[in-house]
Amino acid sequence: MALRLGDEAPNFDAVTTEGVVNFHEWIGSGWAVLFSHPKDYTPVCTTELGTVAKIKGEFDKRNCKVIAISVDAAESHHGWICDINETQGTQMNFPIIADPDRKVADLYDMIHPNADDTFTVRSVFVVGPDKKVKLTITYPASTGRNFLEILRVIDSLQLSAKHKVATPANWEDGQDCIISPAVKDEEVPTLFPKGMRKVKPYLRYTPQPNK
Repeated sequence: MALRLGDEAPNFDAVTTEGVVNFHEWIGSGWAVLFSHPKDYTPVCTTELGTVAKIKGEFDKRNCKVIAISVDAAESHHGWICDINETQGTQMNFPIIADPDRKVADLYDMIHPNADDTFTVRSVFVVGPDKKVKLTITYPASTGRNFLEILRVIDSLQLSAKHKVATPANWEDGQDCIISPAVKDEEVPTLFPKGMRKVKPYLRYTPQPNK
């Protein structure tokens, strides 16, 4: 059964390129991104892993760990990492889960028979400190993932977790937010001392509260 937003992210123990991990313990008190790859030595995924390695500092700033998964064994992963480092001009700095028995793939519904009944689809899961799934995205094999978009979503998720706001279309960190409909107008001065811009009774903007 597919994971839905708000579901607990299934826990598991697995071998990775950085040792054995228990997923929930590895996440700890922060956030995490788990993203899957069909198999090792695939071209699009090679560029993705290299990209994440280059911007890992941005995830670190957000107290967010990153971990990849592929259905091949750890030995194969280590060989692939050499290619990633060489072709992408970086050094891998986060773990890749080995999942040759498809244990994690099945837990996270990463095998989509209509796409491929053998390999995992290219999914992304953002998991919060409460170990709940906050975001799921599944990409086609032909389209490389936009990790700047994933960082943007994490910014939004972390903001809305602390403040009664949502973020509008194409929002980026530092821009105005939308006040939650659950907030009454009379509560705004206390909750949002920077003020409110009311476009409609249900559409109220405020400067980003944590900036």
